[in-house]
Amino acid sequence: MSQDRVVAPQRKPGETNTDVALRPRNLDDYIGQEVIKERLRIFLDAARARQESLEHVLLYGPPGLGKTSLAHVIAAEMGVNIRITSGPAIERAGDLAAILTNLHKGDILFIDEIHRLGRVVEEILYPAMEDYALDIVIGKGPGARSIRLSLPHFTVIGATTRLALMTAPLRARFGVTYRLDFYSQAAMKAIVERSARLLDVPVDTSGAVEIAHRARGTPRVANRLLKRVRDYAQVRAEGEITGLVARASLDLLQVDQLGLDEIDRRVLEVIIVKFEGGPVGLETIAAAISEEPDTIMDVVEPYLLQLGFLDRTPRGRVATRNAYDHLHIDYPERAEQGRLL
Repeated sequence: MSQDRVVAPQRKPGETNTDVALRPRNLDDYIGQEVIKERLRIFLDAARARQESLEHVLLYGPPGLGKTSLAHVIAAEMGVNIRITSGPAIERAGDLAAILTNLHKGDILFIDEIHRLGRVVEEILYPAMEDYALDIVIGKGPGARSIRLSLPHFTVIGATTRLALMTAPLRARFGVTYRLDFYSQAAMKAIVERSARLLDVPVDTSGAVEIAHRARGTPRVANRLLKRVRDYAQVRAEGEITGLVARASLDLLQVDQLGLDEIDRRVLEVIIVKFEGGPVGLETIAAAISEEPDTIMDVVEPYLLQLGFLDRTPRGRVATRNAYDHLHIDYPERAEQGRLL
């Protein structure tokens, strides 16, 4: 693949220049997800040795774990362009056709929130992914005719937080599927230290550990907390992030020792206090705290489930004993009896 067509990292909507600057440039820079990285190295090395474009790749998992960053890393390792879009942004078949016809051989098309592609758009994407062809209908009615345009061999990298919402035919067209999971504390500490170096922020080991512990195993959260702690350190602590400074800053932000923030605690409290520990439906929880159900399902629930604070049952969400203990609320014996029924 030609190196002269590599473009600078693109920004997703809502990202800042700082967010892009913190993004890893290659696999060596990418911290964590070691099993995926090892598999990916073999996948990339084999494709480069054969001088072929990559098979289509599907990345899924909770938000903020590095799916977009990994797509950029794959493009950089292969030395190709990456074009970024998202499922909701491709509203018509013509939008997708315009994107596909501007791709070059080996290029990567990254589709974020791919589960939100419309059915009509998916129908255009199927032959493009499988046969590298674009079917276009010219005219209407009895005189309409279909022509097929050849496309260069390109790679689709899809990212989703809701794998179950993808249609089976679309999932089947991806040759490689990776699930990104929450990061270990060691990886989170390394990410905080790397980001601090890039931001030119002095941080000692205890400061990095404190931020890592409260970052929910999520790099995006770690970088967001680091920037807020940097602000606090600049105003109240002469710029250096120590363990004491990090604790004071994060306490002020109401991010507790396990990384739970205000909305996490509101979800747990409404289940425990208002609905007596559950079971309670997602829509009811969302209405009770004035949040979108998708926000609770995609952002809040995965980490609460990981901590063992929440159970999903056929009848709804249930708060566990661990959640009661964390919020310092007495766990009722009848809740234990109800869970055994």
